[in-house]
Amino acid sequence: MKSIPYGRQNINQDDIDAVAEVLKSDFLTQGPKVEEFEKKFAEYIGAKYAVAVANGTAALHLCALALDVSKGDKVITTPITFVASANCVLYCGGEISFTDIDKDTYLLDINKLESLLKSNPKGTFKGIVPVDFAGNAIDLEKIKYLADKYNMWIIEDACHAPGGFFIDSEGNTQFCGNGNFADLAIFSFHPVKHIATGEGGMITTNNKQLYEKLLLLRTHGITKISSKFKTINPEQDGGWYYEMQDLGFNYRLSDIHAVLGVSQLNRAKSNLSRRREIAQKYDDAFKNTNIILGKATTENIKLTGHAYHLYIIQIKDRLGLYNYLRKNNIFAQVHYIPVHLQPYYRQLGWKKGDFPISENYYEHCLSLPMFPDLTNDEQNFVIEKVLEFVNK
Repeated sequence: MKSIPYGRQNINQDDIDAVAEVLKSDFLTQGPKVEEFEKKFAEYIGAKYAVAVANGTAALHLCALALDVSKGDKVITTPITFVASANCVLYCGGEISFTDIDKDTYLLDINKLESLLKSNPKGTFKGIVPVDFAGNAIDLEKIKYLADKYNMWIIEDACHAPGGFFIDSEGNTQFCGNGNFADLAIFSFHPVKHIATGEGGMITTNNKQLYEKLLLLRTHGITKISSKFKTINPEQDGGWYYEMQDLGFNYRLSDIHAVLGVSQLNRAKSNLSRRREIAQKYDDAFKNTNIILGKATTENIKLTGHAYHLYIIQIKDRLGLYNYLRKNNIFAQVHYIPVHLQPYYRQLGWKKGDFPISENYYEHCLSLPMFPDLTNDEQNFVIEKVLEFVNK
């Protein structure tokens, strides 16, 4: 069996042709394809506005800047995420606090979040960055209730979950990133994600003021829109004139990346459906074994709307299985080392034992191959080797 990674991009001839057309055009960057991608992505997610950026980390950083995170501001996130979910707050001089995860869903535990908020004076925390980890949509309606009660903003890290959803208290389907509960949401287009542009990210929101601020910050803090100029200058009617109004960054997405995103969006729904089929097959294969599966599985997919960026199992001898699979050319992965145990965060005062559920999860978790091009034969081989190890 050839090498099977845990994740892989899905590129077809339509993608290649779309990129080739841009390469032949007048605009490799700052052209029309970026706006097209933004509009189509916003429509797919169900949000009013979308801002394309260089990558998911840039998206998080811009969100923190747009929400005026500054020195001393405390923000809460989960330890089980990629480090960027926390780092974006530190970039702005803020401070990170963590809340442990739910042992079954692997998502930030909302009850523990409420306990943390109750145990501190109101106003201690400025915001929260909940993560739709592995593609499982967190209940943002409940998060929003707490955020409003304690006067906090929300940045939804939906990098794992385009197309994912939860069902709100009134029975409505709430898609990740639709802006109905979070102030801002972010997505990543890294090759292993649902939509691949090589590198790239997107911010979605329903707040026009935040949207306009993001557009400014994305491009050095510069505007060329004359109606927004702040100074009276005899040159401002010239086509060359622009104003730097804020300290922004060059976090733009190129037209080359954007057109690939547009093409990939055409297959987003079918690829998501394939991910759920793969997850169901794994569920069926492992349900009567000693492998631990989270409760956010396909048995209640209609309620949870899991987008399955990752398919995660937990097993006692994780290292043993990891090495056994690699010997058989199956390159499973671990997601993630808890953020608070990284050396940088340890020097900020966090230590082992602070979040025992997250730490226990990390000691046993393994992400199996999950991508739309995974063939039935490849998945059968993965299942065969996992069961061989478990049953030996």
